[in-house]
Amino acid sequence: MLNDKTLLMDKLVSLCKRRGFVFPDSEIYGGLANTWDFGPLGVELKNNIKKAWWQRMVQKREEVVGIDTAIIMNPKIWEASGHLQNFTEPLQECKSCHTRFRQDYLEEGKYGKIIKKDGKIRCPLCGGELAPAKQFNLLVKSFLGPVEDTAHQVFLRGETAQGIFVNFKNILNSSRKKIPFGIAQIGKSFRNEITPGNFIFRTREFEQMELEYFVSPQEDEKWYHYWLKERLQWYLDLGMKKVNIRLHPHSKEDLAHYAKACADVEYNFPFALSPKGEGWNELEGIANRTDYDLKRHQQYSGQDMTYFDEETKKKYFPFVIEPSAGVERTMLAFLLNAYSEEDTPQGPRVVLHLHPLLAPIKVAVLPLLKNNKELVTLAHKIFRVLQQHFPADYDIVGSIGRRYRRQDEVGTPWCVTVDHQSLEDKTVTIRDRDTMKQVRIKINNTTDWIEERLH
Repeated sequence: MLNDKTLLMDKLVSLCKRRGFVFPDSEIYGGLANTWDFGPLGVELKNNIKKAWWQRMVQKREEVVGIDTAIIMNPKIWEASGHLQNFTEPLQECKSCHTRFRQDYLEEGKYGKIIKKDGKIRCPLCGGELAPAKQFNLLVKSFLGPVEDTAHQVFLRGETAQGIFVNFKNILNSSRKKIPFGIAQIGKSFRNEITPGNFIFRTREFEQMELEYFVSPQEDEKWYHYWLKERLQWYLDLGMKKVNIRLHPHSKEDLAHYAKACADVEYNFPFALSPKGEGWNELEGIANRTDYDLKRHQQYSGQDMTYFDEETKKKYFPFVIEPSAGVERTMLAFLLNAYSEEDTPQGPRVVLHLHPLLAPIKVAVLPLLKNNKELVTLAHKIFRVLQQHFPADYDIVGSIGRRYRRQDEVGTPWCVTVDHQSLEDKTVTIRDRDTMKQVRIKINNTTDWIEERLH
């Protein structure tokens, strides 16, 4: 069993690269700080997370629709949303090594031991003097057009939510939804983070899964608490251990400028971002954004952003409840939650106990002997059938025990083994990843057997 949390991240990062989940970006050119590429298994895991979110939040709800908005939008949107004014962090730069730090993180000791001289905090890396703090905007700037001047300056979106708000009336007019209703989006966002790190926990380029749920101002607290419960349950239903996850409400002092209330779904990560050494950090935020966004966009655009209630014959600005999660951070939490080192009668093994719906590979087909033509032919035929229904793998390299271990390490729930008995009675053994127990079933029943356990 793995008891030392300090080793867990190193082991997981190593596994992710070795088995094709996550690679350092631009590695052959020396990399680019804190940017990552997602390999064959990482892409599948990310897609499975997004699919599970989309099904739960959109496809299985009659009052929620989806949207996909542009990454580069009119820069006035970010003025209206308050991002140009409020989307900032206090930044201090070391005069000696020129490393930049968030002032609040320095004061909280998140860069390690606090170094002081003459009562002032010094650089945690070299002990040098720090320049006075300056506000640093997190929006990533770019230019659109042939001239790089302020007239052509744009921003890569800092969140997907604003694309939803500016399309509020378009959705109302085209879908004829009535309050309460939601608009969901999954897409890329960009933030010029001062201190990215901890693998894929905090990156400058990331994907968000966001829902803007529009409600009557009289029912905002009811729906806020509904979504707190619903979002926590989503993680638990996908195999997150209760001991690793919790809801943590924000204090009034910590609320964003637009929020009436907010709580985080937190995961107990194996790294500390606080001076107390605690691993609890945000996995997802659920906020009551009130009517801030629609009012601001009406003010700045001059367009009517109110909702007309046909029953009361009144117009009003809906309140918005926003569950917002990062795909990469969610992926990291599920990997950490699933990682295990176990002693078995067959020797030690590393296993990812991923929920079958999230597992990148659902089933692996393994002929018992690679030099037996009949076994290989039958196994490959079974693989081709299963491949039409599930992400599947076919492996003939090494002993059957080694092949089981490889599949355990990437979280494959089931292994189908084709042996000599398969040639005689058209049956195969299916090995369960978690229990390592095996059952024997008819080859023709294999697809249905797996399908039943994926729900």
